[in-house]
Amino acid sequence: MNNVRPYASRLFAAVLAASAAIPAIANAENSATVGGLTFANKGLVGVGRIPANQRDKFGETFGSGSGMAIDPAAWSRDGASYKGTLYLLPDRGYNAVGTVDYRPRLNTIAIGLTPTAPGAAPEAGKEQSGVDAKLVDSTLFVDDKGGDMTGLDPESGVRAAAGNFPPLPQAVNGKIALDNEAVIRMADGTMFVSDEYGPYIYHFSADGHLLSATQPPKALLPMRKGALSFASNNPGPGASAPDPKDPETGRQNNQGLEGMAMTPDGKFIIAVLQSAARQDGGDSSSTRQNTRAMIYDAADPDHLKLVHEYVVPLPVFKDAKDKTVIAAESEIVALSDKTFLMLARDSGNGQGVKGDTSLYRKVSIVDLSAATDIAGSDFDADKPIAPKGVVDPSLTPATLTPFIDLNDKAELARFGLHNGAPNDKNDLSEKWEAMGLASVLDPNLPDDYFLFVANDNDFLTQDGFQVGAAYKAEGGADVDTMFQVFQVTLPGLKK
Repeated sequence: MNNVRPYASRLFAAVLAASAAIPAIANAENSATVGGLTFANKGLVGVGRIPANQRDKFGETFGSGSGMAIDPAAWSRDGASYKGTLYLLPDRGYNAVGTVDYRPRLNTIAIGLTPTAPGAAPEAGKEQSGVDAKLVDSTLFVDDKGGDMTGLDPESGVRAAAGNFPPLPQAVNGKIALDNEAVIRMADGTMFVSDEYGPYIYHFSADGHLLSATQPPKALLPMRKGALSFASNNPGPGASAPDPKDPETGRQNNQGLEGMAMTPDGKFIIAVLQSAARQDGGDSSSTRQNTRAMIYDAADPDHLKLVHEYVVPLPVFKDAKDKTVIAAESEIVALSDKTFLMLARDSGNGQGVKGDTSLYRKVSIVDLSAATDIAGSDFDADKPIAPKGVVDPSLTPATLTPFIDLNDKAELARFGLHNGAPNDKNDLSEKWEAMGLASVLDPNLPDDYFLFVANDNDFLTQDGFQVGAAYKAEGGADVDTMFQVFQVTLPGLKK
């Protein structure tokens, strides 16, 4: 695989001559300086949707962006417009009450972009038509024998280690359980997919067959009563809840490898836990701030090697009652093996859920350059990095610099969107969990990219069909898949 050039590296190498330059910026840039480099957010330039009742080729309700990958080889520009192919990784299926036997899959999207000039007003009546997204295919993920995988909670099930595979999460029906959250697509079509249950990194062939699985350090493996237990306390129909409901150590329920990305040079994979492991303060919502970023050497894709690991403090903010709250990491985009963009957000607010106003949805720049490397140390075994949320004094965490505010009222208003009441289809939905980069393809702006951000709509629709049954989401919600596109300047990328 060493001779296969990943899509990540090809993305940053693709700077083509353009027939017209990007229009001049009409607003003041929001900038951030990290490591002597200045990163600029030029603002929102496009919005688009896929309707909530969209069905895939298997006749099931389409679920949107838990993870995203953009094919740079297919990305092209024609005058002021762009087109290409984007891949969206849905969550584990519609699971309003427990989990279901949803077959994990990757969706292929034909994407078009006609950006609005930063700061300018979109054409009246076309505020949300700058992104044209159409579902064109879906690929199922299957295990190493070709058998179906499942979104069902693995409860207490563990498939014993065999061959090159470590112990794997297994549902009561005998299928490998996968709660996929992030995707890296290589130039040859093979894929890395991160998982919440494990929390593992899986490697799949281009047609979706499981090739290998990478187990995290012992400190992140979910343990109950001294044994490996992958349950997330979301049992399927007729299944039992785990005892105890939470792991005693390792990743917290539903807080696995939420973010994953490959560095632009194609050498490393960065994977980030959604929030702190149980022993690192993750046993409480008020102390779960210090999560971990793991850096893997990807030279051998079926034997990823952990080479670095760092403490990453999650953002904090004040809620409506002036209580300090910790945002959860939702996705990352790697800029190098020392820096990455990190999307973090609050929960329980937005279209489709009870709350209407989000208090925190931001992309930050994470800098690992001065952080303490803990790979292979006692912190990967039994020593907590942050007992009760307090970082061990021997450790220096990464630094965070705010970059993009998805809740910016003025930017949203330009495209007919808002954050807060009324809780309608133009109120941003709760979960923004996917990001991807595509070049602006302008030789005059070689460091400019489009940052695509998509929501995870949780399959919420009034016209749903999944796992052989029709359904309607509670509360009357129809949550579209939505794309927001920002134009950003990202200097210093190792292309």
